[in-house]
Amino acid sequence: MSNIEFLTELETIIEERSKASPEESYTAQLRQKGIPFIAQKVGEEAVETIIEALQGNRERLTSESADLVYHLLVLLNNSDLSLGDVAAELKRRHS
Repeated sequence: MSNIEFLTELETIIEERSKASPEESYTAQLRQKGIPFIAQKVGEEAVETIIEALQGNRERLTSESADLVYHLLVLLNNSDLSLGDVAAELKRRHS
């Protein structure tokens, strides 16, 4: 499995963990708190990603970007969207 293919696997993991008990799963905790809370987390992670990009710290930028992508995938999942939906829109825009 390539690193890019793992994103699809991560969507499956998020779906499974969102059904778990919030006491057992951070993903389930996020789902329980709802879209406004998840959206706030996406915003926080986006700001942290920007800060690391501006500071030029490649390792921290990678870490914060991973946090951002994870929280975005959780937000998409809770909005009944997938990475495939986003990819289809990008393809439409650039075709």
